[in-house]
Amino acid sequence: MASLVARLLFVLSSLQFIIASPESITAPTVKLPYGTFSGAYSSTYNLTYYRKIPFAASTAGGNRFRAPQPPLPITNGTYNTDQAFDMCPQRTVNGSEDCLYLGVYSRPWTPSRKEPKKSLRPVLLTFYGGGFIQGSASFSIPPSGFPVLNVSQQNDYVVVYSNYRTNVFGFLSGQKIADHSTTDLNPGLLDQRAALEWIQRNIPSFGGDPTNVTIWGQSAGGGSVVAQTIAPGNRGRKLFAKAMSSSPYWPKTHRYDSPENEALYASVVRGAGCAGAPDEIACLKRVDVQTLRDVSLNLTTSQQYTTSSFTWGPVIDDAFLTVPLSAAVKRRALNAELLLTSYNLHEGENFIPPGLNSAGGGAGGFNSSGASFDVWLRGYLPGLRSADLVDLRTLYPPQGTAEEVAYNTSYTRAGLVYRDLQLACPAYWLSVSAQKGSLIEYTISPAKHASDTIYWNQVNAVQKSDPRTYEAYAGAMASFVQTGDPNAHKVTNGSVVGVPSIKSGEQFVIRSGGIATGSIAQLEKRCAFWLSIADRIPI
Repeated sequence: MASLVARLLFVLSSLQFIIASPESITAPTVKLPYGTFSGAYSSTYNLTYYRKIPFAASTAGGNRFRAPQPPLPITNGTYNTDQAFDMCPQRTVNGSEDCLYLGVYSRPWTPSRKEPKKSLRPVLLTFYGGGFIQGSASFSIPPSGFPVLNVSQQNDYVVVYSNYRTNVFGFLSGQKIADHSTTDLNPGLLDQRAALEWIQRNIPSFGGDPTNVTIWGQSAGGGSVVAQTIAPGNRGRKLFAKAMSSSPYWPKTHRYDSPENEALYASVVRGAGCAGAPDEIACLKRVDVQTLRDVSLNLTTSQQYTTSSFTWGPVIDDAFLTVPLSAAVKRRALNAELLLTSYNLHEGENFIPPGLNSAGGGAGGFNSSGASFDVWLRGYLPGLRSADLVDLRTLYPPQGTAEEVAYNTSYTRAGLVYRDLQLACPAYWLSVSAQKGSLIEYTISPAKHASDTIYWNQVNAVQKSDPRTYEAYAGAMASFVQTGDPNAHKVTNGSVVGVPSIKSGEQFVIRSGGIATGSIAQLEKRCAFWLSIADRIPI
């Protein structure tokens, strides 16, 4: 009887705590060292959310091209976070330099009274894609990535979604940028690290565990994961423990003072009207933001089908990203022990000249002939030697097979070359270099770049019409965020295979006819080739 009474008292005390909690759910408030922030609650999706939290100061004026500076203190009462925020300056007319904000969402958190630290949950920081030239982290309800959290109640983690600078504002480089006292190289990547540092300081207030952080992104967001995962500037800081990289777009990465980047810097200075100024950097900081947008836009696609798809992107510097991806892979030097990566079957075709698919004269003068393929190849990879080109043509013949595809066209052939070098091999290299890694191949038609996002980015009908694929794919991702193992919280039953370790020589294949595993032997061979000539690309 005493035992029964004790249990009843325990239940009543728990109910008392739960009954008191709806008030805090409907109007949650968090106190941080620099201000008090109010959030909101969605009963439809059972989410507590804070849509707009400043994590750094405005990047305008003296802070332009500079590493992120600490956020200003909130001194005028409680800050209402239930509002959208502006993106960083985009390619045309959108965006603001006051843009370093992030959002946080999770299921409502009930901390343990006795051991609050034990009730903290894993954290997922997401970086958006956009080719390193555009993108925004502002979300509505339900937010981006919610289908992953929602795939199973077994998983309960906190999601952070942060802005970072792109295009000329995030990746202008050159010797003068490196030498000036008020500018920094790779400020876009440093914005991302500032969000990670904000998590370390503040996420326990939202029920998140700063020792259990996963970073994730798709496309340039996946490339951002590559950068943060290989950056020696993050080494030993324990900012994150796990990484997911979906279709990681990893552009060629020259040193900041390379001829390519010096020419780009000179073009910006001329276009902004700062050529000949006593202090070019000071002049660039004074230039109207729209002028820089226009200059950036003119340069963005200037090398689209030759050396660089979107011109802007990370550079190798002397402080943060000091080694290229190829060197980090060869040294197995990553900042995370656990990796889950993916790529799509035909996603390279999003980035090659569409004329390669035309029998006649196509856009840019390209057509489907073998000669036209060679012209594109020489423009895309100008640094390759004759022997390299012979090896490349052997690995990518006019007719061949690769993973789940058989091909006989220049268009598919060129798409595979691009896909492997800048998307699939970066995904493979990360996972195979980790202590524990897995690789996912998405093949459901059209399997182009971002085709797979239909299963995990926003709530939509296909997640109900094709629940097996949704549960297998999103379930593996959610399980990885929660546990570090894509199979630990497997949603699908025993008839569906689990995600293999990449060390087994297999990958997890998302197919229209069901989920399977497949060999990575061909991919390994082609990626080994790219790694062997990486100093001539460079990557």
